[in-house]
Amino acid sequence: MKKANTTQIILASFVVVILLGSLLLYLPISAAEGVTVSYEDALFTATTATCVTGLVTLPTFSTWSVFGQAVILLLIQVGGLGVITVMAGLMVLLNRRIGMGDRLLLQDAFNLNSMSGLVRFVKRVVKGTFFIEGIGALLYMTVFVPDYGIKGVWISVFTAVSAFCNAGIDLLGSVSLADYAFDPVINAVTCALIVMGGLGFIVWWDIMRVIKLRRKQGRRMFRNLTLHSKIAITATLALIIIGAVLVFIFEHNNPATMKDLSLWQKTQLSLFQSVTTRTAGFFTLPQENLSAPTAVVCLVLMFIGGSPVGTAGGIKTVTAAVLIMTAVASLRGKESIELFGRRLKTQAVSKAVAVTCMSFFIMLVSTVALSAVCGGDVLDILYEAVSATATVGLTRGVTPVLNTAGKLIITATMYLGRVGPISLASAFVLKREGEELIQNPTEEISVG
Repeated sequence: MKKANTTQIILASFVVVILLGSLLLYLPISAAEGVTVSYEDALFTATTATCVTGLVTLPTFSTWSVFGQAVILLLIQVGGLGVITVMAGLMVLLNRRIGMGDRLLLQDAFNLNSMSGLVRFVKRVVKGTFFIEGIGALLYMTVFVPDYGIKGVWISVFTAVSAFCNAGIDLLGSVSLADYAFDPVINAVTCALIVMGGLGFIVWWDIMRVIKLRRKQGRRMFRNLTLHSKIAITATLALIIIGAVLVFIFEHNNPATMKDLSLWQKTQLSLFQSVTTRTAGFFTLPQENLSAPTAVVCLVLMFIGGSPVGTAGGIKTVTAAVLIMTAVASLRGKESIELFGRRLKTQAVSKAVAVTCMSFFIMLVSTVALSAVCGGDVLDILYEAVSATATVGLTRGVTPVLNTAGKLIITATMYLGRVGPISLASAFVLKREGEELIQNPTEEISVG
């Protein structure tokens, strides 16, 4: 019998966690008093939590008991860090030796080019994650505890983990964070957690490395970052700023969203909307009230998502940057693609194209399938499909009214969106044995 490769194990691990989670959520103890949950809703919830998406068919705050909410929180944490990472973290905690097979799994799970320092990397990821989530929870408590009493502690912890893992599931009600749209603490903490989780673990450590060299390098901190970090940081800032500006332009006179608000309130809403579309799923503006141009902008932001080796979904910022620079180089007639004074390997371009094509294919199939079984406004259906593919969690009112077929389609889309691009990218990391040495002859074709 053929042994499963690392990619297959990663794919299977998510399925196992989702199924176990769905069975736990299907137990009567997981539902709130007087609430009955069908297995299809339990499966949908387990998938959206494990795939850190945030689309929910049932309101989390009123459907699930504390036990059920704890199961969802655990699934979010496992899904955000990655099943393989959690398993490796437990092995390290128990002083178990991580063998070569486990290291290969970690390398593929994080989409890294080297196995050097993997165990130390896992330790830092786990410790860093809990530290940031802990700080976020404490800051949330300054608002939620006065508002909800002792229950505010649980709400703070849940929201912090959900925000950092870019899940977007909350316990505040059907309007997400809309009641705190202009609260400076909630806005700042949520945006910070979303960005830090979506920026990627590799970028964290690179920034820390450069900070240690600050005294020697002075103001040259950015120059000493790796190319990956430079692209991720630049693309993240650019997308947040451009997204916020465009949302402000298209929504500032929209009577259903911002028209009667002050300039500062409009700015806060625009910034939060731009940040949350980076696959977070919280909202302070009803998505169904957004104008068509704003919705299209959000579709683009959602599809791109966060950065590699983080908790966010989407095709990733670095992938988008590589594609854009490839197009620029082609238009200029250059054979090499350059960013920040460095040439990109052809392999990186191939990975970027493959991941983008796969994500687009998943989104397209999901859109067509949803349109066939559910019907409704095309923009709303597309918004739902992109949100599921990029594991965002924002909806224009489609998720709560999905029929059984629609729920299954979105469930499959969330799973494929979470593991598909990652698995495809990991297949390109190293050359596989048995690669053909004989190549077919080359011939010119017309493109464009």
